[in-house]
Amino acid sequence: MTAAEDRVGVLVVDDSAAARSAIESVVVQTPGFELVGSVASGEEALEVLSGLDPDLVLLDVRMSGLSGPETSRAIQASGACSVVALVSAHPRPELPDCADECGAAAVLHKRELSPRRLGALWREAHRPRSEVLAPW
Repeated sequence: MTAAEDRVGVLVVDDSAAARSAIESVVVQTPGFELVGSVASGEEALEVLSGLDPDLVLLDVRMSGLSGPETSRAIQASGACSVVALVSAHPRPELPDCADECGAAAVLHKRELSPRRLGALWREAHRPRSEVLAPW
């Protein structure tokens, strides 16, 4: 297996160019992660998904057109990506419930997104179920 095959391909989806740029920067700074694409809407994400074949999609919660949760549901239904996470600039108590309802692995606040958090998200999403449910 080559080093490129070991990398986690990430698609960033956010309708704010500044937020996309900030999230892209975190992705490229994270060892083992590679930015495979960046788009401004849920609709664009669904269009490019199969061609980019990302391992992880980072979706803004609030976007015009398809929202992050709506896009997450569509991605989950397509089976085209192994992990979807929502990112938001507006932390709210209902956001974790939103992630559960749309199949997202997590909801992260944009200010908290860092190489360390991105790596932890990926590792947590790939923990064997027996470890997640292991008895105390």
